[in-house]
Amino acid sequence: MAEIMTMGEIIVEIMRDGVDKPLDKAEVFRGPYPSGAPAIFIDTVARLGHKAAIVGGVGDDDFGKCLLDRLEGDGVDCSCVIKNDRISTGCAFVTYFSDGERKFIFHIGNPPAVLAPAPAAEKLEGLKFFHIMGCSLMADMAFGQRIVDTMQAAAKAGAKVSFDPNIRPELMKDPKAKDLITAVLDQTNVFMPGKSELRMLSGCDDIEEAVQALFRDKPGLEIIALKNGKKGCVIYTRDTRFAFGVYKVPVLDATGAGDSFDGAFLCALTEGKSIEDAAKMATAAASLNTAAFGPMEGKISRENVEKMIADNILE
Repeated sequence: MAEIMTMGEIIVEIMRDGVDKPLDKAEVFRGPYPSGAPAIFIDTVARLGHKAAIVGGVGDDDFGKCLLDRLEGDGVDCSCVIKNDRISTGCAFVTYFSDGERKFIFHIGNPPAVLAPAPAAEKLEGLKFFHIMGCSLMADMAFGQRIVDTMQAAAKAGAKVSFDPNIRPELMKDPKAKDLITAVLDQTNVFMPGKSELRMLSGCDDIEEAVQALFRDKPGLEIIALKNGKKGCVIYTRDTRFAFGVYKVPVLDATGAGDSFDGAFLCALTEGKSIEDAAKMATAAASLNTAAFGPMEGKISRENVEKMIADNILE
């Protein structure tokens, strides 16, 4: 049985080989690379030695094979991933610019993942965390509702709920999307937003006020892990606050760092570690992921994470 499960899109990423190469010009691409926020997250969990499972879908094609080979090879339970012979595996084309900005073209308008049924009740037995990504929640409203239904079933079975909102403000205009987000946030035990998402979902501009507002309004909320990119993270509980920077690595590709952070943070909590040690473990995994080209190509392993923490070389 899985300890940690997620539910959402599984896509490949095809990337420009270098910076400042716009997508409207003929140039070289590299890939496909396995990607998708839920896939990056759950692969990190598996590589850190925990029982991991994902619910989603891929096309019955070579891109789908690329994804399943990678996830299953790293130890992820993909028994709840459907293969669709009518819809191609989702993909994203991406290029980087010298100022650090990225540009994407997504071909995920009707991904196979949104057709995936909710997992059977026995798949939720023994689950420690059910993790939700906001991008998955809003990919399709019917699928988003299945994620919420699965979350509620997992919570009833004893799992805690973690939530990385990854929400675009324009999607909040859909009343159904707002309802789904509210339902998830009401059930969330571990919340892992960025600053803009924290402000948007709390209704407060001041960060400390936003944190306290969420703890006041959401009685089940236990931890807020606030991610702040190159500045590191701040971890809050109802009575403590811990800030941590980032480890010094040569950054080649920042895509997926936050998803790896989420995965390692939950692994640490599953192991009973303190929030300080959870922050260090999560930051190490995120840093390792940025040091490789490709959204989930970082050399994340238990050994490498522990070595980075022991070396303690911070920016």
